[in-house]
Amino acid sequence: MADKTFKLEIVTPTKVVFRGDVVSFTAPGVMGSFQVLHNHAPMLAEIGIGTAKLRDANGTEIVYATSGGFVDVLKNQVIMLAETIEISDEIDIPRAESSGERARQQLADKLSESDREEINAALNRASNRIRIAEKR
Repeated sequence: MADKTFKLEIVTPTKVVFRGDVVSFTAPGVMGSFQVLHNHAPMLAEIGIGTAKLRDANGTEIVYATSGGFVDVLKNQVIMLAETIEISDEIDIPRAESSGERARQQLADKLSESDREEINAALNRASNRIRIAEKR
């Protein structure tokens, strides 16, 4: 299996979340989810709110909740630059539920279109985190 792996690095503005050899990586592209395997064609893709998954060289699947960023694929090296990313096992469900409820309450107010978009994004991030955490 080692000959069918590639290097993956997942980073945020504050830390390296994952660095290692993987056999597959799936990300929530803004135009639809996509999967990267060994010898994938070069690409640069924007990602949105959703699920990022990897299968490491040992066959272990790791699932993350992410809120956006970019994925760069080139010569069996993949770099994911994530705005935020959280491993499913570490998601604080009560905190995510509280964030979602706060966003729902704010949406009831009269807001500008830009405020409404920002609050909807916060609600989508909270819902995504809850959905991913409940699948563990």
